[in-house]
Amino acid sequence: MKFSCIHNFIIMVNSTINTGNKIIPAIIYKEAKIALAHYPELEDISVEFRFKDNIKKSFMQAQPRFSTVFKSRKKREYIIFMNRKLHIENEEITVTDVPQEVLIGWLGHELGHVMDYLNRNTWNLIWFGLKYITLGSHIKKAEKAADTFALQHGMVDYILATKNFILNHATLSEKYKARIKRLYLSPEEIMVIVNEHKKTAT
Repeated sequence: MKFSCIHNFIIMVNSTINTGNKIIPAIIYKEAKIALAHYPELEDISVEFRFKDNIKKSFMQAQPRFSTVFKSRKKREYIIFMNRKLHIENEEITVTDVPQEVLIGWLGHELGHVMDYLNRNTWNLIWFGLKYITLGSHIKKAEKAADTFALQHGMVDYILATKNFILNHATLSEKYKARIKRLYLSPEEIMVIVNEHKKTAT
């Protein structure tokens, strides 16, 4: 019985659902669909969610598919890589360890990156990638931009759940939490953006 459960889990992790222009691992299909529903602008955009081992210092990572970078914005394709296991010091986190609302928030943040990329022409996108790799200050701007896109698309509760999961996780080191605080919006900054967005919407 135990072997059967493990076998079924492995099949679930490795199987994908193809909806035409979205490729999603079955194990996160429900969460990905909820996150995608907040981004109607991405309905016709090709996005693949793909597990990858050993993404450094991150649980997920969004990027354009290299072969499509020089295509028009509408024909570009994007990949959201996800770590099967995120190792932080002595802690190991997998998608099955993460509460549903936290996973939706993580996915929503990465889709915020896709929205950011979608607004850039080819050369601007390439320049953006070079700065992200070489400039620490640019990483902060890029991550906060992704958070802002997610907030503007109605994902406030999910983004807050993700932040609180990390910042209140007892076994994660203060060093890692400090990095998150430095690069990403704080819960307080999130509420400021939400309130400002409400003012401009009324």
